[in-house]
Amino acid sequence: MTTSTGHTEDTGHAEFTVPVMSDGDREELGTLLTVLGADEWPADIDDARAFYDTWGAPIADDIEVEQRDGGHLLTPPDAEGALTGLYLHGGGYVYGSLRSHGHMVGELARAARCRMFFVDYRRAPEHPHPAALDDTVAAYRSVLADGLDASDVVLAGDSAGGGLVLATLLRLRDAGLPLPAAAACVSPWTDLTGSGESYRALEDEDPMLSKPVVDLVSTSYRAGTAPTDPYVSPLFGDLAGLPPVLLQVGSREILLSDAERFAEGLRRAGGTGVLEVWPGMVHVWHLHHARLAKAREAVSRLGGWLRARAAEAR
Repeated sequence: MTTSTGHTEDTGHAEFTVPVMSDGDREELGTLLTVLGADEWPADIDDARAFYDTWGAPIADDIEVEQRDGGHLLTPPDAEGALTGLYLHGGGYVYGSLRSHGHMVGELARAARCRMFFVDYRRAPEHPHPAALDDTVAAYRSVLADGLDASDVVLAGDSAGGGLVLATLLRLRDAGLPLPAAAACVSPWTDLTGSGESYRALEDEDPMLSKPVVDLVSTSYRAGTAPTDPYVSPLFGDLAGLPPVLLQVGSREILLSDAERFAEGLRRAGGTGVLEVWPGMVHVWHLHHARLAKAREAVSRLGGWLRARAAEAR
């Protein structure tokens, strides 16, 4: 496990020390937070979705984007072999789309040298739980039905999408389906009860999220489902038998405990949970790939790790 101090324990894979923040990194992050904080979050849900989409950047011209049933397939020019990823976007199960996340997912596909299927799962409140989970499981089944071996598939996601990745692993395992080679989660939301210590310890340090906002989208998504249901909050599930999972999280996030506790739970269950806490970083800093050097470094790390784990699984 890699902690916010840069200390690295043996995870059974190549060691990786989280880069410390330079003065340039701090300046970039400060500028970004000023820009993001310039406009107030709209109250209307459609306006808020449109506003969230403006955080995205254009997908690179050399990334091929093909619309498919249930989403979009993003293919970088150097994609090699059969490796295919399924990406589940964040946004509290309410916001987020290809417009907000496509540029980052395209760069993740480039870093992993693979195709990446962006799953356009249904969002709350129009489509509460289990719609998103059903859509993701259906996308995975479709990939296997196309002839891919599970060892050639990886999952990735951020925030709510990171939690959805982990819930999907639980659902696939419980259904007796072959599991993907590995999964990577950015700032994953694993506990919709909001019981983590970081909600309190970091409430004044997190510039991106607050517990009232998290509670609001949790209620919208769950629509009466208990927050301790493992398919809603995978932290409370039986974590035995899952593939290796990499979790990246910023040291200033109120969701820090969500990542820490899931990684520990996965290790207690006999699995591989690799936790990277990036000093000074905020919620899903990867999304600001075009502006932050640390975002580009983290995306590169994610892609390389996923490709390496898939190679081990074959």
